[in-house]
Amino acid sequence: MITEQQLTLALFYCQNVPKSGEEDRQALEEEFGKSIRLFPIPCSGRLDPVHLLKALERFADAAFIITCPEGACRYFEGNHRAKKRVERTKKILSDIGLEPERAGIIIGSKEAPKTLAEIAKEIFKKISQMGPSPALKQG
Repeated sequence: MITEQQLTLALFYCQNVPKSGEEDRQALEEEFGKSIRLFPIPCSGRLDPVHLLKALERFADAAFIITCPEGACRYFEGNHRAKKRVERTKKILSDIGLEPERAGIIIGSKEAPKTLAEIAKEIFKKISQMGPSPALKQG
């Protein structure tokens, strides 16, 4: 099984995710080192498929976005837009022959909110089964 240290995750996240402040981000970067690249954004709806695709092209084995809970977006529909854009990204990945699971979205929960660190660990567990991205092979 591939370990977290052998993979790189691009993690875009809504700044309303619990425990996603500057100190929390730095602690997560310290824990995972070069295996994680964090990108806080004011709203998940601001993310465009090109952001996920660029991350996958340049450095990431997987690119995910974490949104605030449904119905809790301060910009009303940001998480709905993000969901549609991730689906579009997955379609593009499938069309070019990469696993669509390399892009994903985690929608926060009002009932059982998880911290940025908890979600990152869950994503790493999920992507470790895929292994390194063939798009990043040096050749």
